[in-house]
Amino acid sequence: MTGNITFTMIKPDAVSAGNSGAIIKMIEEAGFEIQAMKKTQLSKEVAGKFYAVHRERPFYGDLCEYMSSGPIIAIILTRENAVESFRKLIGATDPSKADPGTIRQLFATSIEANAIHGSDSDQNAAIESAFFFSELERY
Repeated sequence: MTGNITFTMIKPDAVSAGNSGAIIKMIEEAGFEIQAMKKTQLSKEVAGKFYAVHRERPFYGDLCEYMSSGPIIAIILTRENAVESFRKLIGATDPSKADPGTIRQLFATSIEANAIHGSDSDQNAAIESAFFFSELERY
């Protein structure tokens, strides 16, 4: 069974390029409803906690550096089959391999600066949403 909640984060490259509004518009036009949203800047420590699953990977340090380099916009979204539908909307991690019209194809500049994060499972959507939003902030 698939859930109706997913988590996304507009990354520093897309925020600094002024693409947040266009990305949010695409998300809403695709039928997602915003349940919670906030703009914040991650410290390296907080980025490290969020990406702890990648701690042993060679790109971990660069990822934490990048994610703390500027503001991000964290968003909880709802829609039927949210995770799978959102993954299709954002496209492949590598923007050169992303389908035409996807967020990453339109706004990402590289694999590293790929504009947006999207939860990869219902379980991670719940974990990631809770990481950024308390229960009271969601409703």
